[in-house]
Amino acid sequence: MNKQELEKIKQKALEEHIPIIMDDTLEIMEKYLKEEKPARILEIGTAVGYSAICFTEFLDKDGVIDTIEREEERVAKARENIKKVEVEEKINIYEGDAVEILPTLNEKYDAVFIDAAKGKYPFFLKESLRMIKPNGIIFADNILYKGYVLSDYNKHKQRTAVRNLREYIKEVSENPNLETEILEVGDGLAISRMKKQL
Repeated sequence: MNKQELEKIKQKALEEHIPIIMDDTLEIMEKYLKEEKPARILEIGTAVGYSAICFTEFLDKDGVIDTIEREEERVAKARENIKKVEVEEKINIYEGDAVEILPTLNEKYDAVFIDAAKGKYPFFLKESLRMIKPNGIIFADNILYKGYVLSDYNKHKQRTAVRNLREYIKEVSENPNLETEILEVGDGLAISRMKKQL
């Protein structure tokens, strides 16, 4: 992996205000992923490919990341970035809306990273649960959404997103097959691990 190129991609994304994974969020995920050595990761929301590129470091030696992005420009940029960092053989990009693409996938994943439309998180969770392996981990970024989710915030513009993020937290917290913790790093990170089935 070309670390210098990765740093350039990160700086450019920050300059252009493209939402990429925050360092402290990545650090926490790194701890889990290093331990797990996942063979297959699903990412919902590629943006410019930065997080997927970072995750390739923690894959099992023949591991693969499937990532979904609906914005054409971002897909093009992600492909370009993945090539620059020389990890093309480790990342598959699905171009299109995750709501349409997810139901067509039938892989089994060791880890899922949800970082796309906040209003769709409950749907993304349902699809992730269908494909996650026993003992797999589902990470959901921006789960506290600027603190709105835990406050009594109710501005119309963000209402749907806030409601759906609260719904997501409720579902992962009440699901008997999941062990979930919500961390206040970055913009909030939910980590849900499938319990080992007895």
